Amino acid sequence: MGDAFIIDAVRTPRGRGKAGKGGLSHIHPQELLAQTLNELARRTQLNKEDVDDVVVGCVSQVKEQGACIARNAVLAAEWPDIVTGVTLNRFCGSGLQAVNFAGMGIASGQQDLVIGGGVESMSRVPMGSDDAMMDGHNMKLRGRLFQVPQGISADLIATLDGVTREEVDRFAVESQARAAVAIAEGRFDKSLFTVKNDDGTDALSKDEHPRAGTTLESLAGLQPSFEVMGQAQFGPNGETLNELALKRYPDVEKINHVHHAGNASGIVDGAAVVLLASEDYVKKSGLKPRARIRATATAGAEPVIMLTAPTPASERALKKAGMKASDIDLWEINEAFAVVPLNTIRRLEIDPAKVNVNGGAIALGHPLGATGACLLGTALDELERTGKSTALITLCIGGGMGIATIIERL
Repeated sequence: MGDAFIIDAVRTPRGRGKAGKGGLSHIHPQELLAQTLNELARRTQLNKEDVDDVVVGCVSQVKEQGACIARNAVLAAEWPDIVTGVTLNRFCGSGLQAVNFAGMGIASGQQDLVIGGGVESMSRVPMGSDDAMMDGHNMKLRGRLFQVPQGISADLIATLDGVTREEVDRFAVESQARAAVAIAEGRFDKSLFTVKNDDGTDALSKDEHPRAGTTLESLAGLQPSFEVMGQAQFGPNGETLNELALKRYPDVEKINHVHHAGNASGIVDGAAVVLLASEDYVKKSGLKPRARIRATATAGAEPVIMLTAPTPASERALKKAGMKASDIDLWEINEAFAVVPLNTIRRLEIDPAKVNVNGGAIALGHPLGATGACLLGTALDELERTGKSTALITLCIGGGMGIATIIERL
C-alpha cells in the first residue's frame, strides 16, 4: 500500500445555523461547498482536470442537499466536466469518512489525486429533514432495538460514568476558553477563508458560534435539554424514551440529565475539504505535502448508548499504526456532547491537556457532514504551529459507531 499525502485543508467559517440569521444561511449549500473547492484550488494551484474524484460527506441529503451535492458542487464551482463527485452519509463521521475514502483510493494505487470533505447547511436543511429518525422507520428493527435520541444517550453515558452536571459544564467552559485563545492568536487562520456573496462582498470571515466569557455560573442557569423529552411516551406499550433506553441498562435506576445547549455541540453551517495525493503525483506535480495518513478505522458499539465508539475506533487505528494512545501528540475528539470526549479520555487514559487544545464543537459548532474534515484541518494546523508530530481525530456517530484517523506531520 502506498502513502496518502495531505496537501492542504480548507474550511469556511462556521455560521450560526438559524434560518435567515446566520452569516451563511442565505447561501445554497452547493455554492458553499463550491467556494470551498475553489479556494482549495486557488491555494494549491491545482490542476483540476487531474482530480480523480471529490468525496463529500453530508448527513441530511434531502432538498437542497439532495441529488448528489458533491457532483453539483463541482458543477457549481465551474470545474471541468471530467471531475466526478460522490456523496456519503456516515452521520457525524461523514466528513472524516470522506477524507478516509479519498486516502484509501490513493493508498490502493487506484487514484492519484482526490478531494475529501463535507458540507452541511443546518439553517437551510435542519436535522430531521429526511424524516428517517435513527432507524429509517423500520418497525421490525425498532421493536427489537429502540435507538433513542442522542441527547438521551449522552445523558445515559454520564449517568453510567458518574459524570456530574458540574463536570460537563466545566468541560464546556474550557472549550469556550480554549477557542477564544485560538481565535485571538489566529490559530484557525491558515485553514479559514472568507465566504463571499454573489456580488463579491464578504458574507462571513470568522466563526459565529463561540461565546467567549462563558462561565460555570452562566451555564448553571440552563435547563437540561433532554429531561422533558425523556419523559415523552414513545414506545409501543407507552414507554417513555428514558424507559426505552434503560431496557438495555436495567441496573440503572434513572437517567441523570446533564446536557443542555451550553455543553453540547452548536448547530451551524459550514464546509471543509482536504486535498490528498499519491507519492507519484507529488513527485510529478511538485505539490508539497503537509502530512500523511498513518491509519484509519471505524468501530461499532452498543447502539442505544450510541456515543462510546470513539474508544474502539481509536484503538483500532492505533493498533494499525503500531502506536499507543500515549504516543499521540494531539487529539481532536468531537464534542457532540461534553460527555463524549470525557468518556474517551477516561477509557483511553489520555492526558486532557492534549485534547481539543483549540476548543471544539461546543464552542465552534458541529456542521454535521463537514466536521470531520474541519477537525483534521485544525489538527494539522496545530501540529505545524507547535512542531508536534502526530494527531488522532475521532468522532462519535449515530447508531453506535465511531471513526478515527491518525495523521503524521511531514
